[in-house]
Amino acid sequence: MLVRLTDGVLRRPRLVLAGALIGVAVAALFGASAPQHLSPGGLDDAPGEASRAATVLQRRFGTGSPNIVVLVTATHGTVDDPSSATAGLELTRLLAAQPHVTNVTSYWSLGSVPSLRSADRSRAVVVGRIEGNQDQIIRSEPAVARAFTDPPPGVTVRLGGSAPTFHEVNQKVNDGLRTAELLALPIIGLLLAFVFGSAVAAALPLVIGAVSVIGTFLVLRLLAMVTDVSIFSVNLTTALGLGLAIDYSLFVVTRFREELAGGRSPFDAATRTISTAGRTVAGSALTVAVSLAALLVFPLVFLRSFAYAGIAVTALAGLAAVIVLPAVLVLLGHRVNALTVWKRSIRPAEEGFWYRTTTIVMRRPWPFATIALGVLLVLSSPFLHLHLGTADDRVLPPGNHTRQVDETVRRDLGDSELGAVTVVASRTSVVGNADARAAIVDRYAVGLSKLTGVARVDAATGMYFHGQKVPGPPGYTDRFSTPDGSGTWLSVVPTVEPFSVAGQHLALAVRRVRAPFPVLVGGLSAQLVDSTASLTSRLPLALGLIALVTFLLLFALFDSILVPLKALVLNVLSLSATFGPMVWIFQDGHLAKLLGVTATGTLLAPVPILFFCVAFGLSMDYEVFLLSRIKEEHDLGAANCDAVARGLGRTGRIVTAAAVLMSVVFLALVTSQISFIKLFGVGLTLAVLMDAFLIRGILVPALMRLAGEANWWAPAPLQRLRRPQRTTQ
Repeated sequence: MLVRLTDGVLRRPRLVLAGALIGVAVAALFGASAPQHLSPGGLDDAPGEASRAATVLQRRFGTGSPNIVVLVTATHGTVDDPSSATAGLELTRLLAAQPHVTNVTSYWSLGSVPSLRSADRSRAVVVGRIEGNQDQIIRSEPAVARAFTDPPPGVTVRLGGSAPTFHEVNQKVNDGLRTAELLALPIIGLLLAFVFGSAVAAALPLVIGAVSVIGTFLVLRLLAMVTDVSIFSVNLTTALGLGLAIDYSLFVVTRFREELAGGRSPFDAATRTISTAGRTVAGSALTVAVSLAALLVFPLVFLRSFAYAGIAVTALAGLAAVIVLPAVLVLLGHRVNALTVWKRSIRPAEEGFWYRTTTIVMRRPWPFATIALGVLLVLSSPFLHLHLGTADDRVLPPGNHTRQVDETVRRDLGDSELGAVTVVASRTSVVGNADARAAIVDRYAVGLSKLTGVARVDAATGMYFHGQKVPGPPGYTDRFSTPDGSGTWLSVVPTVEPFSVAGQHLALAVRRVRAPFPVLVGGLSAQLVDSTASLTSRLPLALGLIALVTFLLLFALFDSILVPLKALVLNVLSLSATFGPMVWIFQDGHLAKLLGVTATGTLLAPVPILFFCVAFGLSMDYEVFLLSRIKEEHDLGAANCDAVARGLGRTGRIVTAAAVLMSVVFLALVTSQISFIKLFGVGLTLAVLMDAFLIRGILVPALMRLAGEANWWAPAPLQRLRRPQRTTQ
């Protein structure tokens, strides 16, 4: 199929280019606005008990977890002074009057509840909820913020909470994308000119990158019309699209120039290039796409969005590299070497650095393999104490004004009001008459209030502090029941941080308390528990799919059992060694100040899964490039060791250049002001460089030497599936 496609492309290169230009123009016209239509949420939408509790709360009681907090600071005296109290009540009414804002309470409206003010009484809060899904909340938040630009005399006002936080995150993602592009593109252009020695050749990977990224933006725009797509997928689209385009173009253009130098005509050189390097690119694109497709088994919009973006940009980069790029190369011919930047000497593979290094490694495979494996295991060790969490204001940079508000609330007041665990009666009614229902709720609330980590419990029957009931402020407790009194819910206000391990333990403890009627337990802590459980329960399926499909693809490419198995094992080791430092830095806080991030003791729950799938695909990318050339040499009659040395000698420089270029693309993500985007920048940079140097440069040749000709063995039943011997990249 690839041969027929190649022949059609190379015989009509101008028609192919014209079609590509039209397609890019259409994609640019309709896809440029894609980021404006993507969702800023998707991080905590896993199905589970907490989601069902939130649905019941919204439908039956018109309420939910607070997502906006107004931090009120008395300019003189305390928040209990008459002037401050008057201002506080006025601000409470002001927030309640805003469109789409409900369930507004404050320190003053609740009768001076201590958990809503600081210990020195200089600050207190007004809390409420902006209704709607994440997109609607983000759109409504700026109007709410503008309402508080002119506060009453005697107080100052600042806004925080998850609604302002995600509005800021949404803005920072867009700003960071532009910064990363402006920083990375000039550096990549210079490096490509250095690698190719020709300005014309250096421009081709950037063209292929533009085609794949622009096309993916159109795909995301179309998908956003029928389903939620996370805004965070834009960062992957740009970085992965540019990185893969560079990888694929580097191999295709290098092989084309190699064939030209061997005396072939431009048409024959392009034909030979696509039958070798093009086949490798197609196989690599399939393995990367399969790794990212595994994200579709997870329910989070955040992860599924990365699958959409990753599959699209990988497919487009691969198609552009085997269709558009060959057409350009045929038309350019020897002019691909035009605009020479510097004269690059071409030495035989046997004289290169990677050939000599591989030969040294294969002379002493056991010591080299042992040392390399030891390094990987040491780097992997922090991964053993990974703790999962969720996103809050600390994903923003330390100086951000919204984060400063939330940090002040967390430090001086505790964020208990925003992180309450909600307990909702799941049936239409609680059995019994009014008095019986009240007695049932009263006993249940008393029991909940005695749990470790609970500050108080609010219910329709009153407020409960450590087993003691006190009447609630007039009208406040009415919100906890339906008008006819048949439905009820309770708010368990914690003393612990909602997103901490202690917060999760509290949510689980509430669920373990025997309720006198069927209940659903929700809130931020419970949502995190459900999200983590949902992710971990589907992880085996995702990993199994990746392993199975990757094995089959590699077997189809290399006609071997051992090579795919070895590739899978090495990739797992490599990724563990990569993610260990990420835990050490972003969870434990080492080097956090240098990178401008705040360690919270946890990592965002979907991040390890997303990181694994992306990095696994990229690792297989280089594995396919290297092993394809080794197999080509072996198929031409070279012995196992000679094939390995020649394959690395011919591809080592290209893989090194591709890894350095891709690392520049990913390292540019470190300029983002969002902490988990920084994690991807640092982590993927480390993954690419480790894979190119430690894995491909040492472990692969050492293990290939130890396995010998068994590298190319397959059981008899599978041998019948082999195709006739062929040359590959």
